Amino acid sequence: MKKLSVLFAAVMMLVTVGTANAQKLASIDYESVLAAMPETKKMTTDLDTFSKTKGDELNKQAEAFQKEVQQYQAEGAKMTEAQRTAKEGDLQKKQQNLQQLQQTAQQDLAQRRDAAVKPIIDKLNNAVTKVAKANGFDFIIDSTALIYKAGPDATPLVKKELGL
Repeated sequence: MKKLSVLFAAVMMLVTVGTANAQKLASIDYESVLAAMPETKKMTTDLDTFSKTKGDELNKQAEAFQKEVQQYQAEGAKMTEAQRTAKEGDLQKKQQNLQQLQQTAQQDLAQRRDAAVKPIIDKLNNAVTKVAKANGFDFIIDSTALIYKAGPDATPLVKKELGL
């Protein structure tokens, strides 16, 4: 019985080693391919433009708010208590609105980025899948996660598939 279990273990090790050797691996520099895609460059430009436009709008409103605060600080002593209280309430509302606008702009930018990135990632992943199937790769691993790399690099094949 003991000989049978040793024999079974030896056969399983040979089968495992044979299976591991049969798998074909490749690596890809995913980030460099993604950065080289024209869609990524266009998306980055569009998001930068959107971000700058929103930032400029927010800066104008923040400057107007700061001027109003400075004016209140200069003239606050001349106001009655009721006028000061009303003005402080008004300034506090404006500050809250400005903060809300900043949060909304950040959320809008994140939503635009997510919506723009998805089709680009899908296109890249489809190209990786086509290359893997065409070249018989069982696994394509991101090369940034590797410590030692001696196998094939699928980066040029994926770039060719994408027309880069």
